[in-house]
Parts: sequence; C-alpha cells; structure tokens
Amino acid sequence: MPEAMTKPSVDMEALSKKKPEETSFAELGISEALCEACEKLNFKHPTEIQKESIPWALEGRDIIGLAQTGSGKTAAFALPIIQRLWDNPQAFFACVMAPTRELAYQIAETFEALGSVIGVRCAVIVGGMDMMTQAIALSKRPHILVCTPGRLQDHLENTKGFSLRTLKYLVMDEADRLLDLDFGPKIDQILKVIPRERNTFLFSATMTTKVAKLQRASLSKPVKVEVATKYSTVKTLLQYYLFFPLKHKDCYMVYLLNELAGNSTIIFTRTCNDTQKIAIMLRNLGFAAIPLHGQLAQAKRLGALNKFKAGTRNILVATDVASRGLDIPMVDVVINYDVPQSSKDYIHRVGRTARAGRSGKSLTFVTQYDVELIQRIEKDLERKLDGYPVEKDQVMMLQERVSEAQRIATLELKERGGARGNSKRGRGADNDDDDQDLEEKKDNGQKKRFNNKKRR
Repeated sequence: MPEAMTKPSVDMEALSKKKPEETSFAELGISEALCEACEKLNFKHPTEIQKESIPWALEGRDIIGLAQTGSGKTAAFALPIIQRLWDNPQAFFACVMAPTRELAYQIAETFEALGSVIGVRCAVIVGGMDMMTQAIALSKRPHILVCTPGRLQDHLENTKGFSLRTLKYLVMDEADRLLDLDFGPKIDQILKVIPRERNTFLFSATMTTKVAKLQRASLSKPVKVEVATKYSTVKTLLQYYLFFPLKHKDCYMVYLLNELAGNSTIIFTRTCNDTQKIAIMLRNLGFAAIPLHGQLAQAKRLGALNKFKAGTRNILVATDVASRGLDIPMVDVVINYDVPQSSKDYIHRVGRTARAGRSGKSLTFVTQYDVELIQRIEKDLERKLDGYPVEKDQVMMLQERVSEAQRIATLELKERGGARGNSKRGRGADNDDDDQDLEEKKDNGQKKRFNNKKRR
C-alpha cells in the first residue's frame, strides 16, 4: 500500500450552500488519487447523498443515510472507507452487509473499481456458494468483506481462524430490506462478536421502526443524512398504470413488449413459478427473455444478470430478488406484472430505471383485484399514476398467439427434468442454461407447488 494520503479540511458551511453539480469530490475531502478513480468511472460530481455524508464519514462519525434507490449510496460509504484504508492498511478493515447475493457482488465490484489505485482486495461471502472455497478466500485476509448476514454468521461460528476482531467499519446497506428478510437475529449475533470501537454506516431507502431500533443498537451519536422523503421516486421517471381484466394480463404484456421493442426491460412478478413460466412464454413468442429468482442456483442467478447487463437478453423477468440496489446502467422500462405489496417495494422496483439522472418509464398492471393496493401506493407517493394509452382492439388480436404460448410454457414447466435443455417446440425458446431449473424441483417448496397443481 502507498503512503498515507492527506485529507483536505472541509468547510461544511460553504459546502452546504452548494448544489451537488457545483461540487467536486476533492471539496468533500476525497484525496487526489481517489478523485482520479472517480473520474475514470465517470463519477463527475457527487450525488446529494455523497455530498452530505462523505465529509462526516471522513471526520470519523457514524452515519445514517436515507436516500432513494439509485442515488449513489454505495460510493457514499465506499470512498471514505477506501481513503481510511489507504491511511491504515489492514486485513478485514471493513464489512458490508447486504440483503441479496447479487447486491453483495455489485458492492464488491464498486469497491474494487474505486480502490484499484491501491489494490483493494474484496471477498464476497454469500449463501448458495461453497463454504470451503469461501473459507480459503477468507484465509487470504482481504481488506473488505461483503456478505449476507446468514453466511457471515456461519463462517464466524464454523471457520477456524476467522474473526472480525480488528474490524474498523461496519456498513449495513439496504437496512430496511435486511430486516424485512428477518436477518435481525443474525445481525444481533454478529454485533456481539465485532469490536464496539468501530465506525458504523447504516444506509436505507426508508426509515422503518425496525431500522430505528437497529440504529439505536449499533450506532454511536450518528449524523443523520436524509435526502429523500419517506416515499419518493426520482423526477426523471415517468410512471404509468394499465387497468384491465385479470384474464388479459399476458396479452397486455406482450402488446407492450411489442410496442417497446428494443428497450431494455425488467418485468417484476410475485412468485418464482410465474417468473419461470413468463420467461418461457416470452421466448416462445420470440422475445429474448431470461428469468431471475431465488430458487435458481447462484451461478445461474449471476449468469442471468450478466446476460441482461451485457445486452444479450433485453428482457429480465424477475422476483423482488432483483429490486434492491442492483445498478444495471441502461434499464429503459420497468413493468410491474403484479402490483407490489407495499409502497416501499414499488419504489425499489421502479428505481431500477431512471438511475443517475437518466430518464425511464414504469408501467404497473392493475386488475380488478389490485385497485386497493395501487390506491395505497398512490397515497404514499402523494401523486396519481398516469393512464398508459393502449389500443384495446390491437391487444385482443394477440389473444390466440398468447394462449398458445401460455399452453406451451405450462407443458414445459411440467415436463420431467423441467426447463433445462427444454423443448425446441416453441419459436425462440433456447435451450441454454438460462432455461433453468426445474431440476430444482427437488426443492421441497417447489415440489409441493407442483403436487398441488396436479391435484387441482
């Protein structure tokens, strides 16, 4: 590691009077070498959350950061940590906890990209991967550990020689989601075995009672940085709804995908089974769709995400596993196939588009059974969604083709061996690994669902 960098003193009062676009990273106290790293990653000016939190973090304060999704939270905690690591290089300097495996990998990529000037080494420790391989990665003593709480707790209990006794920074990213997923008890156990003398950053899109409780348990005299209201979306996002009978849902989706052809699109569904079925149906209709959900093996989840990011598939059909924190640069459209169960989930889903100042579009499907849900979301957003204009006659013209594709998708899901290497019956259905995973039928929950279907 190079010699320690000097941190310019920050005039907080003068800084508060400037807009983010009038500010540079150097003015926040970021060193010259890290400013160059930001420039290479095309971070020209700090975002609001970065401008408000980085100077306090460099002063050694604990941070509660509340900001809407897509606002640059990862760099807001990564930059101060890397700068302090440069001053004081050591193994297991910081631990970042994230709610999903995909987000953990993305955070690690950001750390490695920003910290490339000093050779920052990261290890990602998440479920669904081999414990022994992870134990070997931990034995190499990385600077930054990015993890999901459950797997970190497993290693703290079972991996010989591994501890976080020297930890200087703890970050809880998407804290509201961490607690929604019932990671609370695991986090409590982790807090008991890491040093009390540390800096803690807690970042979240919303401040729930659970997050407030976690804050009291783990932070010391924190600075609260809030750059978003409780429920808010970015101004560059156009938000629409479509109202129609439930039985025509797939027809409307196919009509929209034809209308929006060429756009990079994420379709959010409620269940893993729907995700798989819709992806197969769309491929049978000639769309380059790929599924992403929690019942896929981790390698397939990452593979699906990478194909979508690279543009080899331009439609990602996903459960809420893809709704938190993932920064996929060029998502043009988000379709809520199922209305989210809460306003918080809605914000995170639509936040996959219109990121970093770009524009984007969200379309939410509303059937006769979803009216109350969408009204609740509109109330929390303090705005009405706009109706999206469609030609109903043109939608209905697709009924026959869509019904046939639905039938094929249902058959493919029932076939022995599932979607892997599945039928060449449908137009556009490929048989590579992303056709996944009814091999995962062995999973008890999925088997139960199939048996119930058969009984019906």
